[in-house]
Amino acid sequence: MRWSTVVTAGLRALRIETPSWAYGNSGTRFKVFTREGVPRDPYEKIADAAQVHRFTGAAPTVALHIPWDRVDDYRDLAAHADAHGVAIGAINSNVFQDDDYMLGSVTNPDPAIRRKALGHLLDCVGVMDATGSEVLKLWFSDGTNYPGQDDIRARQDRLAEALDAVYARLGGHQRLVLEYKLFEPAFYATDVPDWGTAYAHCLRLGPKATVVVDTGHHAPGVNIEFIVAFLLREGKLGGFDLNSRFYADDDLMAGAADPFQLFRIMYEVVAGGGLDGGVAFMLDQCHNIEPKIPGQIRSVMNVQEAAAKALLVDRGALARAQRAGDVLGANGVFMDAYNTDVRPLLAAFREEQGLAPDPMAAYAASGYGERIAADRVGGRQAGWGA
Repeated sequence: MRWSTVVTAGLRALRIETPSWAYGNSGTRFKVFTREGVPRDPYEKIADAAQVHRFTGAAPTVALHIPWDRVDDYRDLAAHADAHGVAIGAINSNVFQDDDYMLGSVTNPDPAIRRKALGHLLDCVGVMDATGSEVLKLWFSDGTNYPGQDDIRARQDRLAEALDAVYARLGGHQRLVLEYKLFEPAFYATDVPDWGTAYAHCLRLGPKATVVVDTGHHAPGVNIEFIVAFLLREGKLGGFDLNSRFYADDDLMAGAADPFQLFRIMYEVVAGGGLDGGVAFMLDQCHNIEPKIPGQIRSVMNVQEAAAKALLVDRGALARAQRAGDVLGANGVFMDAYNTDVRPLLAAFREEQGLAPDPMAAYAASGYGERIAADRVGGRQAGWGA
């Protein structure tokens, strides 16, 4: 009973943000696949995101991507979200799809292009003002492909200058989270390649700047849970982009490739107080071959399962084994929690909230997927770049 109470309290605190772009068509660099019923505008994306929250009770916010989700009236879009029982979450900027950004955006050697990129970032803060969003998520594809192409230190100076300007524009309730990525599309030197670079810039900026960890943006073998523990200890973990990878930045459903890794990450979140507020749990996924809404529902369920198992770890017994140097005993405590089937507990938790115990089955029975396939005929489906 005690463990049930602990898990229930933790699950109530866990809120998972879904990304608007996950409801559109996506694919690989070879082919973008289309599906019936895919949203044609940001309003329909939000309506679909509301279904994920309806059946899981754990996804109350939707991240926007600008300009993919550009509308004439962002306050109206926020009101539309509210009418559907959700809210606008993080605002994601885009300084990687214009031809001008071939050699970089805020680190480009051309000052005119840097001004253009900075203008877009500041516009995104304006979108935050209009929608009530409190988080600006920054990811830069900036980097170089060849040794000697540009001055590495100068590019860091340009990046710092742009971040300073954005930070100064933030309102008192707003913050920025800085994402990093090891490689792609820059092949030689990415300007924000790792958590250390992001951390250094955020540390210099101040308390409203924190690091976002994308679980797919690391070299093979990197211990992501160490990064999570370190950033939590420093008060600099701002959020997650949760997904799975087999090889590179695959953006598969969270927990699909390595559920044990997701459990280890969530344990560090629990142990470091990350469920107490201040950490944004966002999904960043591309549902290329699976239906969009069920893919998001499954991801939310996977994160909930990992969190429930992390909450089950007997931290008292674990600490005693650690102090005694009992290596196998400590690992046994950890593995006992991971090997526990938490699905019955989660089903009971959902029923207590007035939800169906199986969100996937409940969504399938709702007929929503069939209705949008019939209703959304004509127009241009949303996808990469829309």
